[in-house]
Amino acid sequence: MTNSTCNSIISNQTDVALKITKQLLESEFKDKNLIFSPLSIHIVLSLIAARTNNPQFLSFLKSKSIDDLNSLAFNLITSVLADSPSRGGPRLNSTNGLWVDESIPLEDSYKQVVLDSYKAALNQVDFKTDPEQVRIQVNSWVDKETKGLIPEILPPGSIDSGVCLIFANALYFKATWDDDFFYEPPNSKDHKFHLLNGDSVKGVPFMTSSHCHSIAAFDGFKVLSLPYRDCALEDFDNGTYEDDPRSFSMLWLLPDARDGLPALTERVCSESGFLDRHLNSFTTVRVKKFLIPKFKISSGFEASGVLKKIGLGDGCDLMAIFHESVIDVDENGTTAAAATCAQMWDCDGDFSKPKEIEEFVADHPFMFLIREYRTRTVLFMGQVLNPLAG
Repeated sequence: MTNSTCNSIISNQTDVALKITKQLLESEFKDKNLIFSPLSIHIVLSLIAARTNNPQFLSFLKSKSIDDLNSLAFNLITSVLADSPSRGGPRLNSTNGLWVDESIPLEDSYKQVVLDSYKAALNQVDFKTDPEQVRIQVNSWVDKETKGLIPEILPPGSIDSGVCLIFANALYFKATWDDDFFYEPPNSKDHKFHLLNGDSVKGVPFMTSSHCHSIAAFDGFKVLSLPYRDCALEDFDNGTYEDDPRSFSMLWLLPDARDGLPALTERVCSESGFLDRHLNSFTTVRVKKFLIPKFKISSGFEASGVLKKIGLGDGCDLMAIFHESVIDVDENGTTAAAATCAQMWDCDGDFSKPKEIEEFVADHPFMFLIREYRTRTVLFMGQVLNPLAG
């Protein structure tokens, strides 16, 4: 797969991610904090599409072919999501699993795709006589692969003898900031955070920094890019240098108005190419006032209903898709994890000039993403309406 083809497919994947985000923010998470991994959901849907060859899945994922989906999965798993043992770089873990009832034959060609493209573990199990044991096994796998951050994704009673297949992805991300942004005096202080309804909450711990930061200002909102420490580090002991082209960062999308987040998320999720136009050109500045809140939030939802509403149709009628995510942001950096389990039965242009940046004070609701810069792959995204409401 060429770089241009891969970039085009990732762009399509981002469009799907924004459709999911829009639906979540209009329904289950209209008045709640949100964190989820569109990438985790995408990989699981691709695993399903590779087996069923359902044209509805291809259309929903905006892919021309199953081969393109499989190639994208391989490229993401072996490059963007590959863990790096280098000192200081992000720790990444992305794993896939497939639990198959022993009565269900899997085609050799599909087994090969599962093993080669998705690097997934194949597990033969007995859903019919002991579905609860399978549930415990899948939860244990997710717990291990997310380093204990998601101990249970499948709730009690969610697996019965009618299930024949479970497709799963687990994603773990832990990274430190590129610099000691938040360890020079003054350290974190408690401030007020303004809510969408006009009220406010006190005692929210904010991080402050006197460093220069990469910020872009547009009409009605600002974007902060906080980079994570790169994987490419010099090994002074061995005199070697490991080159890793990946560059991860967290993007904070902050509306100017305290109640401006709904309008901003509508633009982000509805305007074609919005992220590409606004997340790739930053000015490094030292702002007069810089405050961003620490937060730890988690979200969980059953995704099949969400996906059906935005175009997957009856492609997910015989499935339940559970998704869980968690994120913790503090002075050190970010730790985040996500897991997606799907069980199956019966088997243009904005050319406005940047404004002068006086401050970046995220003391009101904002949107965020974790993205790999080179490929523009979105790993996590969400919103914070109240940093104290985990």
